[in-house]
Amino acid sequence: MSDAQQRIDDLVKTNEVLLFMKGNASFPQCGFSGRAIQILKACGVEPKTVKTVNVLEDPEIRAGIKDYSQWPTIPQLYVKGEFIGGSDIMMEMYESGELQQVLGQKA
Repeated sequence: MSDAQQRIDDLVKTNEVLLFMKGNASFPQCGFSGRAIQILKACGVEPKTVKTVNVLEDPEIRAGIKDYSQWPTIPQLYVKGEFIGGSDIMMEMYESGELQQVLGQKA
């Protein structure tokens, strides 16, 4: 496991809600990352409780997260150590009420 993979693994295992994104919760730097934050807010998740990792600031993490999850795009949401998906999957799960259950919120 590379250094970047180890750092990603540590982040995934130590943060209840973790979003790898472009930018941060206050200032998303791509539409998909912004949408991911909006979906979390719509689920009742306080943005301050979400650990975000700005992949634009760390090329190793940016490349490594795609290998780690076997998922080609960013953002990527992890909840309690489990890979959930990108913004499209988050939206589908939100609309079905599944994401709220995963996040432990009342749907």
